[in-house]
Amino acid sequence: MIFISHNKNDKPIVEPIALRLRGVFGQDKVFYDSWSIQPGDGIIDKMDEGLRNCQFFFFFVSKNSLNSNMVKLEWQNALMKANIAGMKFIPIRLDESIMPAILLQSLYIDLFQNGIEVCLRQMIDTINGQNIFRPQNTTVSNLIAYKSIVGKDIIIECRALYYLEPIPRFLFLTFNNKDEIKFESMDKSMYFSSFVTDLKLANGKTCNGCSIGFRENILPKFPQSAKFSPIKDISIDVFSVMHPSSQDYYTPIPLITQ
Repeated sequence: MIFISHNKNDKPIVEPIALRLRGVFGQDKVFYDSWSIQPGDGIIDKMDEGLRNCQFFFFFVSKNSLNSNMVKLEWQNALMKANIAGMKFIPIRLDESIMPAILLQSLYIDLFQNGIEVCLRQMIDTINGQNIFRPQNTTVSNLIAYKSIVGKDIIIECRALYYLEPIPRFLFLTFNNKDEIKFESMDKSMYFSSFVTDLKLANGKTCNGCSIGFRENILPKFPQSAKFSPIKDISIDVFSVMHPSSQDYYTPIPLITQ
C-alpha cells in the first residue's frame, strides 16, 4: 500500500500526483483520502487501516501540513511504524518550509526545487521493487500571469505558483503590429526577444507574438515581468500568454487582469 499524507489545501498539486500513481499501481494500492475514505466510513479507522497495510508512506511537507494536527498525527505514527516494522517513510518537500529536524534523518524528495516530473519519477522508482471519487485536479498549473495597465503601458508579471520553472520563455499574443508595440524585460540586464508574425489561433484568426526569454529561472516569490509600450499614438493590448510545453508547441497559461 502507498499512503499519501497531505493537507487538503495542497490538493491542487498532490491530487495529480496521486492520480499518476493510481495509473501505474492501481487505485487499491494507493491510499488517498479522496477515494480511500468513502461516505459512512470511520475516518480514523480507515486511516489506521491504511497505515497498517502501508509499505510506502509519502508525507508532503508544506506550511499547510506542518500546521495540521491531523496530518501531524498521521506522519508521526507512520514514522514510529517505519522504525519498528520497516515501512519506508519518504518526505516530499512541497514549498519553502523548513523540514522538521526529526525528518532530516531520511533523504527527502524535493518537488519544490526539482519540479513535479522529477518528483514523480523518484516516487515511482522508490516504490518499484471505481467508487464515487471523481478527480477535480487532474493537472498542475504551475505558471500564472498578471496583467496591469500603467499609463499607456502594459505590465505582465509571470509567476510560478509551486516550484521552479526551468524554461523562462514566453510568447505574449497581440493583434498589434511590430511597428506599433515595443516590448522588453523589466530586468534589462540580459534577455532574449523577437517578434513573431502570422500566428494562427484555434478560431482561425491570426495574430502576432512578442517572444521574451528571461535571464533567470522563475521561482515562487521570484517572478519575471515584461513591459509593453505603444510606439504610435494607438492603443495596444496583450490578450494571451503562452509557454512552451515542448520544443515546438506552446500552451496558454492563465492571464489575470488586475
